[in-house]
Amino acid sequence: MLNKEIKEYNSSQSENDSKICNVLSREIDKNLEGAESKLWHGHPVWFIDGNPIAGYSKLKDCIRLLFWSGQSFDEPDLVNEGKFKAAEKRYTSSKQIDKDDLKRWLEKASVIQWDYKNIVKRKGVLIRL
Repeated sequence: MLNKEIKEYNSSQSENDSKICNVLSREIDKNLEGAESKLWHGHPVWFIDGNPIAGYSKLKDCIRLLFWSGQSFDEPDLVNEGKFKAAEKRYTSSKQIDKDDLKRWLEKASVIQWDYKNIVKRKGVLIRL
């Protein structure tokens, strides 16, 4: 069942962005069974054992889907993001969301993880779980 805060986040977006958010949240919830979901730094994020796995956020002209360990997925449609191991996909329409791709990425996300939960304790060093 979708987290109440995430439902509110989704409904607070424009009609078009809300459609994107609703598809993403439904598919992430369905394919990351047992993950905890919450608003984290103001955006919907799913965690496994306290480690951030996947989430999305509103950017100026799109909704960005982010996988914290996505650079390790070997997926050409995901674009590297930031200086750690994250990768993203950006959407401007819910029709752009390929549910088969999303399911595959989420399957990889549940088994390919870098330890973001302890990154501060390790002074910015990531290790693979």
